Amino acid sequence: MQRPTMPDQIPSEPMQRRARGYSAYRPMNAGRLRLLGMDSAVWQRHASGWSVWTRFATLPFLFLAVWAHGWYGWPTAIALVAAVCVWLWLNPRIFPPPRRLDSWHARATFGERVWLNRGVVPIPPADNRQAVILSLVTGAGFLVGMWGAIALHVPAVIVGTLLTYAGKLAFLKSMARLYDVMRDAHPVYRSWTVVPVNDNLPDSGCHSKTGS
Repeated sequence: MQRPTMPDQIPSEPMQRRARGYSAYRPMNAGRLRLLGMDSAVWQRHASGWSVWTRFATLPFLFLAVWAHGWYGWPTAIALVAAVCVWLWLNPRIFPPPRRLDSWHARATFGERVWLNRGVVPIPPADNRQAVILSLVTGAGFLVGMWGAIALHVPAVIVGTLLTYAGKLAFLKSMARLYDVMRDAHPVYRSWTVVPVNDNLPDSGCHSKTGS
């Protein structure tokens, strides 16, 4: 009987290990960003809706902080920008992990970790291309908005903000879909949306289920 294989777009786990030198006995910290201190514990907290959406809403405040140079001078504007940056660093750390692990924003966060970890566990090329394009769109919008804030040009700030948000929302949507596709590609990915059930409780059983 022929052994079933996984789709061509998602290489099997043994192939991934041979190709990347990955060991099943070495923990995989998917999506780790050393410079930002984003380890697995921080990512789990960042999956909270409070973290995702308050961070998402920060962009206008960043542009406003830069714009403040026209009112109060650059020293004050730089101090305000620094305060926003501190908030962005604290944001994924101060909220507790989400109770629901199957929500759209949580899956989008997990998908971003999968995308950042594509050097270890490859993802479908089409999904990677889409993520790169949407990241470039988001980055272009951010640059336009930042230029508008520096030049005190209101239309540029508005266009940049809208373009950044449109690109980011599309990116998050693609990341949620990517996680749905890749969830069973690796046990680590699958574990992110599984909550163990206490089998000492009545009628709990011995299985795991998605958090609620």
